[in-house]
Amino acid sequence: MSGHCHDEHSHSHSHSHDGGHDHSDDLTPALQNHIYQQIEFDSIMTLNETVPNSGALIVKKPWSDRLNPDPELVSDTDAELLMYIPFTGQIKLHSLLLRSSDHPSAPSTVHLFLNRDDLDFNAVRDVAPTQTLQLSRTNETQDVPLKRALWNTTRSLTLFFEGNFAASQQDQDGDGDGDGEEGEDDGEKTRLSYLGFKGEFMPLNREPVNVLYEAAPNPADHKIRGTGIGRGVGSGVGGGGAGGANAEGM
Repeated sequence: MSGHCHDEHSHSHSHSHDGGHDHSDDLTPALQNHIYQQIEFDSIMTLNETVPNSGALIVKKPWSDRLNPDPELVSDTDAELLMYIPFTGQIKLHSLLLRSSDHPSAPSTVHLFLNRDDLDFNAVRDVAPTQTLQLSRTNETQDVPLKRALWNTTRSLTLFFEGNFAASQQDQDGDGDGDGEEGEDDGEKTRLSYLGFKGEFMPLNREPVNVLYEAAPNPADHKIRGTGIGRGVGSGVGGGGAGGANAEGM
């Protein structure tokens, strides 16, 4: 898809079986607390992607394929990308895993939003992010730690990649020419080839809640309004009001 250089491992070690480095030994530490099966891949949404569904595909890419440049997420009309990623339960999110390249098209900044499914490119600028991360321009997979206290109840994550290193350089130069080492569209395209997460998964309790309802309420049990089991049942099921009325109306 991309004409850019993606040197997967520029260092010159051997991949042969006679003592060369084997990437399989990278898997064990990286896969500890790896969140993958708990992602709702079919519900991932990405705005401003050149190829439809490419945002979901880089999240669906397994850790063992993280060095593969394809599939790749490439922004369309400018350098911004907005991704919404829901989970099947509640996550204590620890870190963000991502890979781009040592190229000006690598994303430089990402704003993260907790449990927001209502953001577009207009709304995201009016909302304070839960956390903002500064990313690196590198061929290596980045494991970027999060402030864990902010992410203990993560049910979905929205990521706003605001720009790339070419755009950042243009802002510094003030001439719109970038750093001069690549093509003319450096500041207009942001590229990302892998996105993953580390954390602790807490499944949502999908078991039915057993509530005992009164077949024939006894007035003697309801002399004091708003107290006792009547209020408890009403508050837990109906969201307020007298317990008997909420129970009978269910």
